[in-house]
Amino acid sequence: MAPTLPALLCLGLSVGLRTQVQAGTFPKPIIWAEPSSVVPSGSSVTILCQGPPNTKSFSLNKEGDSAPRNMHPALKPWDKANFFISNVREQQAGRYHCSHFIGVNWSEPSEPLDLLVAGEEPAGRLRDRPSLSVRPSPSVAPGENVTLLCQSGERTDTFLLSKEGAAHRPLRLRSQDQDRRYQAEFSLSPVTSAHGGTYRCYGSLSTDPYLLSQPSEPLALVVSGLTWYLSVLIGVSVTFVLLLLVLLFLFLHHRGQDRRRKSRAADPGPEDRGPQSSSSPGADAQDQAIYAAVSDAHSEVGLQLDHRAATSEAPQDVTYAQLNHSTIKRAMATPPAPPSGEPPAEPSEYAALAVR
Repeated sequence: MAPTLPALLCLGLSVGLRTQVQAGTFPKPIIWAEPSSVVPSGSSVTILCQGPPNTKSFSLNKEGDSAPRNMHPALKPWDKANFFISNVREQQAGRYHCSHFIGVNWSEPSEPLDLLVAGEEPAGRLRDRPSLSVRPSPSVAPGENVTLLCQSGERTDTFLLSKEGAAHRPLRLRSQDQDRRYQAEFSLSPVTSAHGGTYRCYGSLSTDPYLLSQPSEPLALVVSGLTWYLSVLIGVSVTFVLLLLVLLFLFLHHRGQDRRRKSRAADPGPEDRGPQSSSSPGADAQDQAIYAAVSDAHSEVGLQLDHRAATSEAPQDVTYAQLNHSTIKRAMATPPAPPSGEPPAEPSEYAALAVR
């Protein structure tokens, strides 16, 4: 009885480990197709399966087939296997899974991969090539709402939207009948730079979900430009700069007006000037003497000035006389001596008046 207890313990541990492996202790492998899971009829494709390092073997299974394909990893770290399929036809279309072998059992199967074959046209299949359009425009900015519209004039159950180089599976939508025209709207809202690329649209029937129609013409979606808030920020900045320029212009204009106003106040016109003060007492006495001499003189020029002032029609007219000091000084020279027997004449001063 004693030897049976250790044997039972070892059996229990072995069953426990095997149960953990069967329960999915090891992570599921990852499966994808290159260059795409949508394959034109007659072309080739590679299905890749990746698991943890040092995997002993990988197995590729197609639903409906009883014979899986097994392959050993070819390169270190022994975590990936490449299953190459050439000349893909209707028979290769379907849903695939892969598993990896580590330890004593196989892992859980991977997520499904739908291998779609486009362009097969036997009797009863889709022959119409769908059309693909975009709203509002094929060139949009990040954050905008974009709708890709796939349409066909032939009865179609499902539309698929595929992007070139995308790792994810194509988008599927049930078609809607709009006046005998079948269509589906794929919404990309809001778009980012990751949405940019080349898209194609396909149609399929529910009876053959893995066989697709001919692809639509490619549509290039360009997501570029500044985000809307950055555009608003630039607009506000430009407006602010223009406002500063306007304020600077008004400031300079007002400053120039102030300078002209001060210049006029500091340099009044002839009508605003009073008697100018002289810089020396001698000059003051000379000016007073000249002013007195001109006031007392009864010369012909003075009479003419009085006559013009009296005969002026406008009472506000004023006649000004400008004295030339140098001329007055020359006129104050001593006159020649009188003949004998006559009393000496009193000295006279003459002023040349310029009437304006």
